[in-house]
Amino acid sequence: MWFAVGATVGAFVIVWFGLVVLLYVTRPDETTLADTARLIPDVFRFVRRLATDRTIPLRTRLPVWLLVGYLASPIDLVPDFLPVVGYADDAIITAFVLRRLVRKVGDDKLAAHWPGTPEGLSRLQRLLRIPQPG
Repeated sequence: MWFAVGATVGAFVIVWFGLVVLLYVTRPDETTLADTARLIPDVFRFVRRLATDRTIPLRTRLPVWLLVGYLASPIDLVPDFLPVVGYADDAIITAFVLRRLVRKVGDDKLAAHWPGTPEGLSRLQRLLRIPQPG
């Protein structure tokens, strides 16, 4: 029994360390956490606008609705009460879905639906590692 508990704890530590390394490696070069936090209200409005735009095919919008359900659900891949890793899975999944959505809709829709400043949009594109036009 103690072997199983030790193996479980060891596996958890390895996964936690792997996620921390992944977050460190994939972070944007010059964007700080404070810069990212300032984008949150604009990103919420942006996602809502894209998710409700009926000119975008449903198969493109569906992952956004699934993401909203996942984030609202109390059940996570990694529980949120765990330090760093608890929210890391949410951030990674959110970035993946947003990156996919932004690439599918194109630059025109992106600019049309972005509620913030052009600098904020540029920062979001850097965070998601999406090539910027021009």
